[in-house]
Amino acid sequence: MAQQQRIRSAFFREGMSVTEIAEEYGIDRKTVRKYITKDDWSEQTAEDRPSRSSIMDPFVDTVQQWLIEDKQRRRKQRHTAKRVYTRLVEEEGYTGSYRTVANHYRRIRAAVFQEHDPAIPLTHSLGEAEADFGEADYYHHGERVAGSYLVLSFPESNGGFLQLEPGQNGKCLFEGLIAIFEHLDGVPILIRFDNASTMVTKILKNGGREITDRFRKFQEHFGFEAIFCNPGKGNEKGNVENKVGYLRRNLLVPEPRFESLDRFNIDVLEQCRADMNRPHYREEQSIAELFRADQAALMPLPRIPFDPASYQTLTADGYGMIALEGGKHRYSTAPKYARSRVTAQITAQTVSILDESRRPVVTHRRLYGDKHGERMEWLPYLIQLSRKPTAVKYTPVYDMMPPMLQQWLSSQARDQVSTALRLIADLSETAGFDSACAAITDSITAGITDADSLVALHDRNTRYAPILPPPVTPKSKVADTKVSFQPTRYDEMIPSGVTR
Repeated sequence: MAQQQRIRSAFFREGMSVTEIAEEYGIDRKTVRKYITKDDWSEQTAEDRPSRSSIMDPFVDTVQQWLIEDKQRRRKQRHTAKRVYTRLVEEEGYTGSYRTVANHYRRIRAAVFQEHDPAIPLTHSLGEAEADFGEADYYHHGERVAGSYLVLSFPESNGGFLQLEPGQNGKCLFEGLIAIFEHLDGVPILIRFDNASTMVTKILKNGGREITDRFRKFQEHFGFEAIFCNPGKGNEKGNVENKVGYLRRNLLVPEPRFESLDRFNIDVLEQCRADMNRPHYREEQSIAELFRADQAALMPLPRIPFDPASYQTLTADGYGMIALEGGKHRYSTAPKYARSRVTAQITAQTVSILDESRRPVVTHRRLYGDKHGERMEWLPYLIQLSRKPTAVKYTPVYDMMPPMLQQWLSSQARDQVSTALRLIADLSETAGFDSACAAITDSITAGITDADSLVALHDRNTRYAPILPPPVTPKSKVADTKVSFQPTRYDEMIPSGVTR
């Protein structure tokens, strides 16, 4: 991965051609082009297909040379994306789309015209940002969480955006940045960071950085330049340092309370937008007005979305549990995966167990902190409990049941409890656990306890019943007709010659 980044840096930042890079590193030119045109830097598994080459591959050197020459021209006489596209079609025989050219143009131009010292940036330009974490508590489903929040600020306009996260690990960083990028519909040209271990593994004597492989992939996928501040020099990203405190005081006091962290983060981005309607501290304009220029300078989002999750293949123990964080945090799978290999998908908020088709079998809220903890999803274990029904009273699934159902199970024989648990398991797969328990409880209230009746009652409660329109009453009623009964009239129906 380090060599790939050096190759991309040589091309985009140092201006070396594909041929020069191939000779420098002793590799094929096709390999060089593959690295400089790679769009998807997400973590790949065995099932993932390799990235396809771009139709722009043969023209990248040409476009780069045109833009390098532009540095000597007046600003108004430099190439636009439209002009590059026209010249490629007319002079080089390009047959692809304008959008493909525009995407490559913006990335190459951002690299060619990058004029900042990578060690100690002292000025700010449009489209540049700073990122940092702060700490803040919040309540999620009523549970107090010692969480964090990511802030991305834009020093030129003083705009800033916040995302609440459960921690400060790499996945929290990636998911927070991606959410802000997508909200802005663009990517900053340059982002300044501190030296957090999620990104930097070592600070070298010459001032360079050894970067984590995961962060390299994230950076290359989105195409921004990363600059890391000198240790102890928080003033090198002073704008975001101030913004971290400002946004906490104005948006996170008192502690937020919510059921969905995703929903909160969507809403808080709009609150950040609204906050920018105040006057800039120095300019005679609002922050929102100044930020429009910042946003216009952003690079486009990559064509392929980045997957911030990581994937681990683990062996479940005899109880179907897997362990993460060195055994500190344990998560349930399903009984059939006991002592089997499973794939865990790990995001900032969740840990999901995937089946052979990469579909989630069960999803847990991710555990954080140094304490040992366990997440147990009992519903997949209902079938197993039906084989050992006496154990159900000692599991959390029992506490999830309505009180009446708990009392009934406590008073029944082993076989009856086993049947009820098996029915709850079957019905839960189609209608959910709560609906299944409600059907069993209703049947108990009605004095129905056999299996067939339980299923029938559940179907009656959950299946679709059409809603018929109300009857229509005529505006004018037909007048009542008085009917008189005359038995002798029936004599006329008797054939002649027949005696009554």
